[in-house]
Amino acid sequence: MIMETANSTYHTPVLLNQCIEGLAIKENGTYVDITFGGGGHSKEILHHLSNKGRLIAFDQDADALANVPSDDRVIFIPNNFRFIKNYLKLNKIQGVDGILGDLGVSSFQFDEHSRGFSIRLDSELDMRMNQKGSQTARKIVNTYSVEALTKIFRSYGEIDNAFRLAYIIVEQRLNNEIVSTFQFNEIVKACAPKFDTNKYLAKVYQALRIEVNEEMAALTEFLNQTHQVLNTQGRLVIISYHSLEDRLVKNLIKTGNTEGKLEKDFIYGNEKKYFNNISHKPITASVKEIERNPRSRSAKLRIAEKLEL
Repeated sequence: MIMETANSTYHTPVLLNQCIEGLAIKENGTYVDITFGGGGHSKEILHHLSNKGRLIAFDQDADALANVPSDDRVIFIPNNFRFIKNYLKLNKIQGVDGILGDLGVSSFQFDEHSRGFSIRLDSELDMRMNQKGSQTARKIVNTYSVEALTKIFRSYGEIDNAFRLAYIIVEQRLNNEIVSTFQFNEIVKACAPKFDTNKYLAKVYQALRIEVNEEMAALTEFLNQTHQVLNTQGRLVIISYHSLEDRLVKNLIKTGNTEGKLEKDFIYGNEKKYFNNISHKPITASVKEIERNPRSRSAKLRIAEKLEL
């Protein structure tokens, strides 16, 4: 069994100690890291596992493959975590003792010039987490209607003047195809508040990225499978970075589904709850961690434990 060091330059793990504590790791247990990335969280999980323990790691980004350790306890699945139930079944895993998810974009993806995630780097508008995917941000801004663009900017970016932004984008693309991030930024700046341009751009990019990668649909599908794959007392540990993600996680823990509607047993009328809320309120990064890793500023960690049904 050989454990190589995870690539810390790829992504600095957020709220690492709190995540490991939240997982309450059993040394012979089976755990899932649904967002492997640079392997920082996975590396720490492996440190707490014996030779009989197992880690299943998901990541749809081909670049993450270079960070997978040569360790016979690890099963790496190069696909989206929305398929968690199918892949666990495929690997003959009946149930797991903990699931960890660090949602959003990795530091590597933001900083990699060619990926088109960053407002700071001039590159083609791409934003695909899975580079084999056919949808790109470039296609969206050049083909979506005003109505469709308005919907994603309002829903996924929570942008107040979403219609005006969508209208200007459609108007501008009549002259020239919108190809690069800097070209797109100049168009978007016309709608941004004078002293809050970067924050506005970040919201626009977030909305496009979510649409490109079907992030909300994937997260919803994944979360609604968690009670089916977790063992009793298994832990669900999820870090989110914006209110849309956090709302889904909070709803699941509170009601057992992402819609936030308490369901009742048909026969006895008892409420169907699958989780005990361990964290009660979201755990956030300390001032020191934020100084060391600015990405942790918006992180919210929620921890839940699967109830006995």
